[in-house]
Amino acid sequence: MKRADRKIVRVDEDVPPLDDVLAFMRLMWAVDHALQRTSKRMKATLGVTGPQRLVVRIVGKFPGLSATQLAGFLYIHPSTLTGVLKRLERQGLIRCRPDPRDRRRRLLGLTARGRLVDSQMNGTVEAAVRATMHTLRAAEFDAARKVLETIVKRLEAS
Repeated sequence: MKRADRKIVRVDEDVPPLDDVLAFMRLMWAVDHALQRTSKRMKATLGVTGPQRLVVRIVGKFPGLSATQLAGFLYIHPSTLTGVLKRLERQGLIRCRPDPRDRRRRLLGLTARGRLVDSQMNGTVEAAVRATMHTLRAAEFDAARKVLETIVKRLEAS
């Protein structure tokens, strides 16, 4: 039986029965809302949003990364990243310096304050993802990652 031919299933008692696709989309919607709520809470407690902290974490792991490389890591266009980088620089969390080999490029690094944000884990999206990963078998995590990557590729292609 193909996935599209599956019977309609009850998601929970408060929700009418949904087919697999709508039930999955409902779950993705819930993840998106949980990310937004957690991001707002992180802004209040850590001073950075979830996406800003992800930038700090990646720059912390790869000092000297260019803005273009970072955009590739994040699956976004470099121009989309410009505002995030400017805000993080104004907050004193990252520093941007010209690439000595190509003055048009900017290389990114963390400041001492940025390293502090990089090291904080409690109450972050990352902490929730890590805790979840510890409850899953590797094959389960790989399957979930593959589903999400495939959805991203299809949405970007359309």
